[in-house]
Amino acid sequence: MSDLEAPLRPKRKKIWVDYFVQFRWIIVIFVVLPISFTLYFLTYLGDVRSESKSFKQRQKEHDENVKKVVKRLKDRNPKKDGLVCTARKPWIAVGMRNVDYKRARHFEVDLSAFRNVLDIDQERMIARVEPLVNMGQISRVTVPLNLALAVVAELDDLTVGGLINGYGIEGSSHIYGLFSDTVVAYEIVLADGRLVRATKDNEYSDLFYAIPWSQGTLGLLVAAEIKLIPIKEYMKLTYKPVVGNLQELAQAYVDSFAPRDGDQDNPEKVPDFVETMIYNPTEGVCMTGRYASKEEAKQKGNKINSVGWWFKPWFYQHAQTALKKGEFVEYIPTREYYHRHTRCLYWEGKLILPFADQCWFRFLLGWLMPPKVSLLKATQGEAIRNYYHEMHVIQDMLVPLYKVGDALEWVHREMEVYPLWLCPHRLYKLPVKTMIYPEPGFELQRRQGDTSYAQMYTDVGVYYAPGPVLRGEQYDGAEAVSRLESWLIENHGFQPQYAVSELNEKNFWRMFDAGLYEQARRKYGAVGTFMSVYYKSKKGRKTEKEVQEAEQAILETPDAEAC
Repeated sequence: MSDLEAPLRPKRKKIWVDYFVQFRWIIVIFVVLPISFTLYFLTYLGDVRSESKSFKQRQKEHDENVKKVVKRLKDRNPKKDGLVCTARKPWIAVGMRNVDYKRARHFEVDLSAFRNVLDIDQERMIARVEPLVNMGQISRVTVPLNLALAVVAELDDLTVGGLINGYGIEGSSHIYGLFSDTVVAYEIVLADGRLVRATKDNEYSDLFYAIPWSQGTLGLLVAAEIKLIPIKEYMKLTYKPVVGNLQELAQAYVDSFAPRDGDQDNPEKVPDFVETMIYNPTEGVCMTGRYASKEEAKQKGNKINSVGWWFKPWFYQHAQTALKKGEFVEYIPTREYYHRHTRCLYWEGKLILPFADQCWFRFLLGWLMPPKVSLLKATQGEAIRNYYHEMHVIQDMLVPLYKVGDALEWVHREMEVYPLWLCPHRLYKLPVKTMIYPEPGFELQRRQGDTSYAQMYTDVGVYYAPGPVLRGEQYDGAEAVSRLESWLIENHGFQPQYAVSELNEKNFWRMFDAGLYEQARRKYGAVGTFMSVYYKSKKGRKTEKEVQEAEQAILETPDAEAC
């Protein structure tokens, strides 16, 4: 058996859950899609209503809502009340991990009103927004101004708060880093009710660097100032097919955006947007985009493709046509390009509705897509949820760029999931060591894609049913994820915490660095008020006793040991 050949597995006996999942499309079409469309429309009306108000009025409402949060925290009795959590229902979160920590007794703080764009400062090139503003909302406001966030995550429903406290990436991250790297300031309500503004160079700079990946366990985010960039009306997108083994596909991906001469900061050599999709072990399509004016896009001979229309082929399938017809170029309206994966949820839509990519469905019912992830979660019981954890993979592997080929081979050998999504991002060398950090000494190696101030990483997106599951073979999803996590730890990689994790506490802090995070927890009173990030991310139910004992252990640990 070759290194890449998957092991033979015995056939798995079907159970009732298999049949429920197979015919789940009935519930999705007749229940989830209509309700999703209604919720999307009502949310849109709410956004329009918000946008009709002046920035001054929105700021006034914001100040009043912050006062309510401050009062709520000050009213908490630490001896009687549980740890602080937001009042958002567990199933509303877009992430796939279970929000089981809310099953223990907790003290709720309602942040549902924080969904306004507070200011678009075109002089400072800053957008000031509340945490529940999502990507669809902010792009609808900024794109008509020929402005955009430096990093616009692809799915409409992803919120600013989730992308900051957790993880966010886009095809521009090879230039600007992760979503949190584009934040200029955080406005945080601390455990004692103080409202502070944290920047990289003020008295709260340690908090500024500790917030990303902390999952809201240092304080309550009530606003953020985020970097804006100038854009143009269209994205000139080049689709380039590549063939070869997985190492060769990985090298073609690297070459698509990382000059071999190391001139990584040269805009003439580095595209504005990058992504690659690997469709099978020998074929992929590299896509590179550059902003283009409407005058250029409408020149004779140029093809404009409005991929946002409901009847259009799903983006990943459209890109796959390059494997047959060869390299081609087209112009996509910029906002439609930003949200190109929303309608089909990358390729998860194929599993949810197996026929939704067909012409007849797209024309008749495509306007109802996509189903809201939160509603999909709400309509599955514990048995279905556990089935998906075992028989389905939604994971992102953040790995050094030079190890992408190894990562692809590992995924093929252990999971056989296709397509795979590749998206590069910078991991900056910061003044302090944060939860995620580049490899020590990377700047001395100067590998392809690296600079003196940032190491180039790649998100390997693994989203679909594994090959053994599709073939009806036995498969242990939890064990596979555990091996994935071990591989990441061994290769200085990271696992975004929205995903289901099998990490125990020791291995969690082998993957992530606890130093700055624990210092900030102590300094700003989060211990005993907010759950620690490990227990918030941990798989399975968290009893109040378990969490309280963990918090007490932290309080009893000397500062020197925590640092």
